[in-house]
Amino acid sequence: MDPVQAADPSAPPDFLTHLSLPDSSEARLQSGADGRSLPGSWTRSSPEHATILREGVRGCLQQRCEQTVRILHAKVAQKSYGNEKRFFCPPPCVYLSGPGWRVKPVQGQVPQAGEPGPTVCGYMGLDGAAGSAAETQKLNFEEQPDSREFGCAKTLYISDADKRKHFRLVLRLVLSGGRELGTFHSRLIKVISKPSQKKQSLKNTDLCISSGSKVSLFNRLRSQTVSTRYLSVEDGAFVASARQWAAFTLHLADEHRSQGDFPPREGYVRYGSLVQLVCTVTGITLPPMIIRKVAKQCALLDVDEPISQLHKCAFQFPDGPPGEGGTYLCLATEKVVQFQASPCPKEANRALLNDSSCWTIIGTESVEFSFSSSLACTREPVTPVPLISTLELSGGGDVATLELHGENFHAGLKVWFGDVEAETMYRSPRSLVCVVPDVAAFGSDWRWLRTPITVPVSLVRADRLFYPSAFSFTYTPEYSARPGPAGAPEPAADADALLETIHQEFTRTNFHLFIQT
Repeated sequence: MDPVQAADPSAPPDFLTHLSLPDSSEARLQSGADGRSLPGSWTRSSPEHATILREGVRGCLQQRCEQTVRILHAKVAQKSYGNEKRFFCPPPCVYLSGPGWRVKPVQGQVPQAGEPGPTVCGYMGLDGAAGSAAETQKLNFEEQPDSREFGCAKTLYISDADKRKHFRLVLRLVLSGGRELGTFHSRLIKVISKPSQKKQSLKNTDLCISSGSKVSLFNRLRSQTVSTRYLSVEDGAFVASARQWAAFTLHLADEHRSQGDFPPREGYVRYGSLVQLVCTVTGITLPPMIIRKVAKQCALLDVDEPISQLHKCAFQFPDGPPGEGGTYLCLATEKVVQFQASPCPKEANRALLNDSSCWTIIGTESVEFSFSSSLACTREPVTPVPLISTLELSGGGDVATLELHGENFHAGLKVWFGDVEAETMYRSPRSLVCVVPDVAAFGSDWRWLRTPITVPVSLVRADRLFYPSAFSFTYTPEYSARPGPAGAPEPAADADALLETIHQEFTRTNFHLFIQT
C-alpha cells in the first residue's frame, strides 16, 4: 500500500477495502436474499453484521478451533477380475485432526481433558457406485497418541464391470444423532489392470514416479494379503506396521550434500539413483539409499530404467564393502532392520535378497479439508469445502485486487484478511476476486510501521461457516519516518537502515505473498 496517499490516520479508517460500494441499499441489490453475491458483482456484509462477524472471526483465529479432514490414498488402483477382490493397497485412510472436533456445539468451549467430543462415523465408497453395503465401507475412528482420529477402509475394490479409467473415493461423515457433516471427495485415482512388466520409458509418464512426489512402501510375504506390512513412523522410529501406513516424499539425493538438504531436482526417479525418504508428517528421514529393481527375489544392479507404479524394488545402503551383495532395508516383524545380501553366483550384476527386503512402491495422494463450525448458525453440511491452490495479485498502491484460484468456490463465500472482510466477487467455481483491504484496518499506527504485517487469508460462508487456509498476505512498510516533536534532533543516518533493507527487499507494489508451511 502507499500510506502517503492514504487518508488522515486520525480519521476513523474504512476497515473494509479501498473500493467503496455506493451505499447500503445498492449493496443489497448486488447480493441475493441469502447473502450470496451475484456473479460479477462486488459484495460485502452490512456494517452491523460485519462488526459481529469480525469478533467471531477474530475468536476463530485466536482459539484455532478448526476441524480438519485428511484423506490419504494411492494414485493407482488395480482392477479386480471375476470373483477375485483385489483390495486397494495401501488401503485408503482418513485422519480427523484439530481441536474443533472437541468443541461443545452449544457453549462453544473446549471440554476438559478426558471429556469426549462429538462422535463421528464415516462411510467410504467409490463415486458413481450404487451405494449398496458391498460397495460402501463403514469407518470406525480410533484415537491416536497424537490425538488424531484414524479410520481405514481395508476392503474397497473396483471390479471389471466398472469400465472407468479414473474414479474418486467418496467419504461421508455423520455426527452422532444423525446430523450430516458433509461429503468429501478424494483426488482422482487411475485404474490399471496390473503392474507393468515392460521396460518403462518416459513416453508413458502417468505411471512413472518423479522426484519430490509422495510414495508408500509395503511388503507382502509370499503374496499373502494378511502378511502385508507398511513402512511407517511411530514414536520417532521407522516401523513395519500391519495396521497403518505413512506417505514419504521421495527425493533424488546428492552424495555431496549433507543429509536433510534437498536441492530442487526435477525429473523422474530411475533405478540405480541415490534417493532419500522423508516422512510427510514427522519429517524423519532414512539415510540416502540406492533404489534397485527386484526380479525373482534378486536386486538388479545394472538397471537404470524409470521406476513405475506397483513395481517391486529394494533399497541398498551405499556404504557396504565392495565385492559383497550389499546391505538392504529390511523388516523383521514390526522392526525395520538391515539385511546383508549375497552375491549371485551365476550373475555378477545381481544380489540375492530375502522376502522381507523386497518392497512394493506406489505413488500416493492426499487432500485436506479444514473448516470451523463454531460461528455457524446452521445445521447444513460443511461441504463443499473450498480449497485455495494459488493467489494472484493485481495492481498496487491505493487499489489492489487478489484473485484466489482453487476449487469448490461458490457465491456464498467472502474473503477475509485476518479479521477484516474484503469486498468479494464470485467469478466461477475455480475463481474468487477480492479487493485488498487497506492496511489502516489493522492498526492506527499503520503509517509508521517498520515491520511487515502478515495476516491469514480465509473464507467465510454466508451462514458463518469459517474456512481457514494455508495462505497468508503480507503488507510491507513504506519508507517513511514518524515525525518527531518540534526541536527534536534529527535521527542518525543509519536509523532507518533496517527499514530501507525491508523496503528494498519486497516488490514495488509493497505486497508480498507466501504460503505458510
